[in-house]
Amino acid sequence: MTRPRPAAGGGRVLGVAPERLDRWVDGVVARHGALETTVDDDGTLRLTCADGTTVALRAPFGWTPSAPLLTTFTAAARQPRPVAVLLVRRGRWAVGVFTGSDLVVSKVDTRLVQGRSAAGGWSQQRFARRRANQADAVVSAAADTAARVLLPHAAQVVAVVTGGDRGMVDDVLADPRLAPLAALRRDPALEVGEPTREVLLGTPAQFRAVQVHVVEPGDRS
Repeated sequence: MTRPRPAAGGGRVLGVAPERLDRWVDGVVARHGALETTVDDDGTLRLTCADGTTVALRAPFGWTPSAPLLTTFTAAARQPRPVAVLLVRRGRWAVGVFTGSDLVVSKVDTRLVQGRSAAGGWSQQRFARRRANQADAVVSAAADTAARVLLPHAAQVVAVVTGGDRGMVDDVLADPRLAPLAALRRDPALEVGEPTREVLLGTPAQFRAVQVHVVEPGDRS
């Protein structure tokens, strides 16, 4: 479960792992009373509790509402869907394809990008050009990796999720070879640190999470 944070308009938002959703909803019922379930036009499942608390649930990859609503929603959220992941920061990138939480294929790589220079004048300008060239080389190498590792799975994946330096990710996906992947890109971007293998393995906790918005009666006062 991701850490709750304040929501625009009141209440709090958080992410709940699909496998924990039943237990989490049971806790809501224990604290706030029996539920009434409805579905908004956009597919949001809305739970209204006896004390007036409302809980809006969004499935990570959509669902087709049918009765019983909460059961079919949870089943859809738990379905292991194939997803591609692209993480890029200066000097490091990671790509992978997951089915549910299981990593199917991946590659993590690095390339030197020098830090900032304290020198001024022409030395600083030469350093800035060299650093920019190194960053361009990272983008090019990351695009090569994505083409080699992710592109063969483009016809199967339902989404491409990204994280890291947004500008560099944009540049990678601007590579014409990656147009099939760019078309599947979805927001929001993942909140990640340096793109290591460990960080890559932790991304399903974000992109598979059910997005939850809780508003209690006191939040409306």
